[in-house]
Amino acid sequence: MTQQFARLPDLILEPMVRAALMEDLGQNGDITTRAVIPAGATYRARLNAREAGVVSGMQIARIAFHLVDTGLKVETLLDDGAACAKGDTLMTIEGSAASILSAERVALNFAGRLTGIATLTAGFVAQTAGTNTRITCTRKTTPGLRIAEKQAVLHGGGYNHRFGLSDAILIKDNHIAAAGGIKAVLTAAKACASHMMKVEIEVDTLEQLEEVIATGGADVVLLDNMDTATLTQAVAMARGHVVTEASGNMKLERIAEVAATGVDYISSGALTHSARTLDLGLDF
Repeated sequence: MTQQFARLPDLILEPMVRAALMEDLGQNGDITTRAVIPAGATYRARLNAREAGVVSGMQIARIAFHLVDTGLKVETLLDDGAACAKGDTLMTIEGSAASILSAERVALNFAGRLTGIATLTAGFVAQTAGTNTRITCTRKTTPGLRIAEKQAVLHGGGYNHRFGLSDAILIKDNHIAAAGGIKAVLTAAKACASHMMKVEIEVDTLEQLEEVIATGGADVVLLDNMDTATLTQAVAMARGHVVTEASGNMKLERIAEVAATGVDYISSGALTHSARTLDLGLDF
């Protein structure tokens, strides 16, 4: 993979993992484990991949086990961003059997979900081979899990779009309609934006793109729901003026065709809202 990603500090991820554990353990803790597992019983468990994919969520799984019991010995065998084959052991956990069982479901929920996102992203990235097009995610993430899901996109070789509404100015069609047109919104955006703030604007037609270029003030143009022929023309028009991003109906089977237009970025909400959870299991 060409994308480089930095490991986030545990303290950024810990609150969401803690909330998930609190949800699962409730006010009485793991009553099944407390009832049937002998006190002091220890075990060595393996977190195994039951199908091939690209790993994500190992850092979070480790946090989950350690939040339940800091005495557990957790060893990650395949790091986030690594490819895994069916049958690979991704992580081993050794220590209190009761603690392992109490953390198991939360660890697997995160790891399976995030590995699914990384795997789907890697599939999208593979379709851009031979081009300079980058795959990026959107804000269509699971509420409360955006940080983790966007990290999973990085693990799959993709790139992150803005994290939230405060990151950048992204003018959509509804903004344009409410504010009185392209010239009006770009003029207002330029007056508001600091030197550190990027401005992106969505267009649906070549005529709108022409107006954006003539008006100036945009750093990025989002080419929304264009067919491939129109997108090719749009990319040629925008070259040297603005960064281009193709969006709308960007499914896996269309990515190679869109990347061939020379567009700089392809954004797809499917990376996070439609990724299938990869089958991972904890085996004793």
